[in-house]
Amino acid sequence: MRRVLELAAALGCAALPALGDIAYITCQNGEALSVFDLDEGREIARWPLPGQPAGIAVSEAAVYTVAPEAKTVRRHHPETGAVLAEVVLDGGPTGIAYDPAHDQLFVSDWYNARIWVLSGQDLSVLGALKTGAAPAGLDISANGRLLASADRDGDQVSLFDTDTLEVVARVKTGVRPYGLRFHTDGRLFVGNVGTNDVSVIDPKAGSVIATIPVGERPYGIAFAGAVGFATNQYANTLSLFDLQTMAPLTEIATNEYPEGIDTTSDGDIVIANWFDNTIQVIDPESQSIIATYPTADGPRAFGRFIRP
Repeated sequence: MRRVLELAAALGCAALPALGDIAYITCQNGEALSVFDLDEGREIARWPLPGQPAGIAVSEAAVYTVAPEAKTVRRHHPETGAVLAEVVLDGGPTGIAYDPAHDQLFVSDWYNARIWVLSGQDLSVLGALKTGAAPAGLDISANGRLLASADRDGDQVSLFDTDTLEVVARVKTGVRPYGLRFHTDGRLFVGNVGTNDVSVIDPKAGSVIATIPVGERPYGIAFAGAVGFATNQYANTLSLFDLQTMAPLTEIATNEYPEGIDTTSDGDIVIANWFDNTIQVIDPESQSIIATYPTADGPRAFGRFIRP
């Protein structure tokens, strides 16, 4: 990751070589997916992806995308980008999360207060889960036992048992939660775009245990070491907070309108800047941006987009 080389874009759908961490960046305006080898610091492919893609979930065997305009969910070959399966859903497909233990895919329906449950192989619809209004971001806990949904217009998070698909809890958060992420210790961190803060939830207790002030319009959450990160859309910054004390640390200036965020296998942070058509790499130790790379138009990368 920290070997920053001159950018050399390789466009097309040729098979990717076996490299380091790979980032799959859904680019909504450009209707494309930019594929980056993060160790080499270069775009190695650009896949056409119609329907204004935004949501993304990456597994060892596949890349899953959500194109809200086309209402289409796709399963791609991770090396060639070939579409292995696809399904058109009614309503407003938005967020996405993959459950490897059950080989199931979860897709939030913004308009109908539900989550679709899909087969991880052929994307056939297996069922639906009831949420609060306007579900957006989804995530699976590190132990695989919980699915979390940020119900934006309900000002809450819905938690489901991944074995039974039953509701475990509905937890009130700040105003308009959108992106969220489980820490490996089990805590759930939720970005609230209406109150400019992060709600920290203890799923076992089913309650908020802390609220962390961040920048304007927090969108995505990630972690590296003892530090948490939140992308702030309107502030063009990245907020850092202490995961032990849950106190704010600092803000880093980014390019314009940061949204998607994820962590590499060696602990770097990668963000996607929607209005700036770039991704940026942050070194958590120095708390500085160490690389910036151009993408296709309108990178969103809403979800987990890095494949080790």
